[in-house]
Amino acid sequence: MPAIDIEISEVGPRDGLQSIRPIMSTTAKKDWISALAAAGIPEIEVGSFVPARVLPQLADTAELVAHASSIDGLAVAVLVPNLRGAQDALAVGPDKMTVPLSVSETHSLKNLRCTHAQVLQEVRDIRAAIDALPAGQRPKLEGSLSTAFGCTLEGEVPERKVMEMAEKLVAAGCDEVGLSDTTGFASPTQVRDYIRAIHRLLGRDKLTGVHLHNTRGQGFANVMAALDAGLTTIDASMGGIGGCPFAPGASGNIVTEDLVFLLESMGLRTGINFARLFAARQVLAGALPEVELYGFTPEAGLPKGFRPATAQ
Repeated sequence: MPAIDIEISEVGPRDGLQSIRPIMSTTAKKDWISALAAAGIPEIEVGSFVPARVLPQLADTAELVAHASSIDGLAVAVLVPNLRGAQDALAVGPDKMTVPLSVSETHSLKNLRCTHAQVLQEVRDIRAAIDALPAGQRPKLEGSLSTAFGCTLEGEVPERKVMEMAEKLVAAGCDEVGLSDTTGFASPTQVRDYIRAIHRLLGRDKLTGVHLHNTRGQGFANVMAALDAGLTTIDASMGGIGGCPFAPGASGNIVTEDLVFLLESMGLRTGINFARLFAARQVLAGALPEVELYGFTPEAGLPKGFRPATAQ
């Protein structure tokens, strides 16, 4: 895999598919994941270990982890809401597990049916389960600070609460935390200031990535703020599909294809091949013909004479 400056974590197979009505076949998901990996995507969040009755779109996550783990060089990520989900995940061995903690406790109760104290206890239990494994089999544990920039249910989420929950997640056993604009409320100023505050509080190694939505057209402005503040991993979803089914109005992941173009045009290497990336988009489009895909770059094509940083 070529050297990269900024890592793109593709969340479409989880965050994208969980928010749409059609259920993509397992075979098509495997083809899509393989195509994304072939394009050079270094990390893919392939699903979530939640009950099938809650999110039937993700009922095949264990099988997808097994498939993705067979792809050389690919980092396989999953979301786990609690210890039970983590135990199911550990049985198939992903490289990273993310536990969401909604800084808005109202959203936490709606999303996970858990208070902050209950989520933090789940994190401690998950940490213990990971530590019980041999050292070489332990996945990275990330605590995602959901609704960090605002909540459709509570409204404003105080910055001090974000810092408090970040500190508590690390104390409970998370290797790192991630900032998540679950509801699309974030501004570039917030993104920059929160990242710098967490770096001061916990250290730069405890926050390297951010999950952004483009609900109000702020997605790429927020990416720029995150880069300026020193982050090196950005979540994105192919075609911009997805959002959060438990936060009203929280549509619009940022588009992977446009993010790759933005970064490569700035001279930042992503390790991703455009032709293969667009081919992966066609796999997705063919599997979900009724789902609208977004993205300016796939429609306009690359500028004449454009030389991606990755190819130089």
